[in-house]
Amino acid sequence: MHEMAMAEGIMDIVKDYAEKNNAVKVHTISLLIGEMTGVVVDSLEFCFKALSKGTIAENAEIKLKNVPLVGHCNDCNWQGHIENYNFFCPHCKSGHMDIISGRELRVEYLEVD
Repeated sequence: MHEMAMAEGIMDIVKDYAEKNNAVKVHTISLLIGEMTGVVVDSLEFCFKALSKGTIAENAEIKLKNVPLVGHCNDCNWQGHIENYNFFCPHCKSGHMDIISGRELRVEYLEVD
């Protein structure tokens, strides 16, 4: 279950930020989660809730922003949503695609006291 490792990483970021900013309570954690990460959101939230028990992040609201998998074709300049992990351009069938977004997994912001 890689969601537990992700939750641990998020918790490390939260603790580090809170310590550096003398925070006493974390109210909100906003996460950017790319479509390609394969995160099971319910599992991530469950793991984070378990890890945060008894910490300054206990009962913090987790806001999730899903980031779509978007690609750009280097041959015809098409840009758009990549469906079903098909990394061939839907217009010219080229395999020269760059991923523009969809791999994100990061803390966007925290709201603390």
